[in-house]
Amino acid sequence: MGASMITFIVRRILLLLLTMILVSMAVFLITESSPGNVARNILGAFVTPEQEASFLAQLGLDKPAWQRYLYWLAGSDWKASRKVGMPLRRILTKKGFEEWWAVQPDGSLVRWKLDGDDLIAVLRKPDGSCVERKDNVRWKTNKKGVSTFWGLDNANHAVKWEKGADRKVWTFIMGSGWKETSGGPVEYIPLKKGFIRGDPGVSLRTGRPVANSLFLRLRNSLVLAGSAFVIVMPVALVLGLIAGLKEGSLRDRVLSIGGMMFSVIPEFATGIFLILIFGVWWGIVPGATVFGEKAPWERPDMLILPILTLTLIELGYVLRITRASMVEVMRAPYIRTAFLKGLPYWRIVVKHAVRNALMAPITVIMLHVNWLMGGIVIVEVVFGYPGLGKYLLDSAMYKDINALEAGAMILVTVAVGTQLIADIVYTFLNPRIRYS
Repeated sequence: MGASMITFIVRRILLLLLTMILVSMAVFLITESSPGNVARNILGAFVTPEQEASFLAQLGLDKPAWQRYLYWLAGSDWKASRKVGMPLRRILTKKGFEEWWAVQPDGSLVRWKLDGDDLIAVLRKPDGSCVERKDNVRWKTNKKGVSTFWGLDNANHAVKWEKGADRKVWTFIMGSGWKETSGGPVEYIPLKKGFIRGDPGVSLRTGRPVANSLFLRLRNSLVLAGSAFVIVMPVALVLGLIAGLKEGSLRDRVLSIGGMMFSVIPEFATGIFLILIFGVWWGIVPGATVFGEKAPWERPDMLILPILTLTLIELGYVLRITRASMVEVMRAPYIRTAFLKGLPYWRIVVKHAVRNALMAPITVIMLHVNWLMGGIVIVEVVFGYPGLGKYLLDSAMYKDINALEAGAMILVTVAVGTQLIADIVYTFLNPRIRYS
């Protein structure tokens, strides 16, 4: 790999970082300006104003938009650490839950809770057990006689308690509804490390870390899109080259009309048609593909119809692009010159025509890798497939900004990365191409 290629790759990586920042800003602004209320989307239409305000405060959604974006990008633990006056540490429990703790000068971990007007320190032992003791010496009284304290609660917030405020707080517990308690904080900072440090935050819709949910959905989409890609691309390229070799022949017309037919039929119509035939009438394969937490390859029969749907859609489009490129190359002067020199037909096709004819399809294929990852939402919804596209659709319906931002960053990475791969492949198909 030459110095020019290395420079080109570095420039593309810098372009990727810039694109990710700009896209993240755009997604944040669009989500902010879109209609809907996060609290009512998640908790229902009958939530009271007090409950809504408490819910938004606990999630940090009462903060200004610029501050929330900064927290998502760079994290909030750095600011919370200054408020608390101690370093903060995130640990993973034996049960797989993430917990934030303050680190005392002796290295021990501590969090707090409020019991009436008493501040209770919860100390974590090395074995994971906890002990509690009163810690009222930490109250700080200002000139107005109000005692306050910044600490960490047991819900991964940096919080500000005010002595005697007795503020009510509502916590929504899945399956149980709202739980009202007293002694709530007057200010919250939800703790996160930020996207640039590998922490996209917690899903507002599910309450689970976005990274964990996104990994499962991304894995499912990779299996679906990768399987369709491996099947359709070689078949489409070969059929497109065959059609383009004999322009206007019966073979060309059959392949061209067939490709056009498959490419213009909507994805949902193709999916429903396949479900009706193979799932309902013939009963050969399942008509739905719900996996949950299990890997898709544990039930490969559920992948057949979604892969077949994507294959038929992509087959027609790539076939027609390849066919048009091959027709153009076969008309080129250098191909006619090769025929006039008496070179064998298949040598001309394989050595000269095919390599140049693949230039345009390579671009289309790389663009469609990104489409296969993010644009298969219709296929995933039709078949109930738990992939990235369906995850982002559900997140958009709830204005789940953390999930939307993380998903958008994955799609940007795929888009720029596939184009980089395409540019590198170009240099092998046509050695005259150089990047500087």
